[in-house]
Amino acid sequence: MGRKWYAEGLHFGCEQCGQCCTGDPGYVWVSRYELGLIAKFLKLSEIDLRAGHIRRVGLRLSLKERPNGHCTFLEDEKAGRVCKIYPVRPLQCRTWPFWNLNLSSQNSWNQAGVKCRGINKGQFHSFEKIEAERTRKKWW
Repeated sequence: MGRKWYAEGLHFGCEQCGQCCTGDPGYVWVSRYELGLIAKFLKLSEIDLRAGHIRRVGLRLSLKERPNGHCTFLEDEKAGRVCKIYPVRPLQCRTWPFWNLNLSSQNSWNQAGVKCRGINKGQFHSFEKIEAERTRKKWW
């Protein structure tokens, strides 16, 4: 495997705009363990959580979306958008924007930055930190 285009690191600083939680339909994968953490955090039974906020996609679980493409847990408040499960958000949410798709090329990274205003701004992330996030398997 050759040298990655982001070998010198990248800048990213989350501005908590919620743009990564909106838009086109897709999947936010949730492990069964994360499901339990989310249920406990929201003080819901896993059955109620599944009924209101989770969908089955084949053998996997994903957060539901609203008809407008927003995540079921994204709320608009006076101060801005807020994730209602931020402390227990799934791994997929935690590793944004260091996803394989975004890191496949500099163009892909910059395209993600069209929607996410924190890309190419803010904190410097070394290659090692990016790779650790990109390949992370769990957060708990």
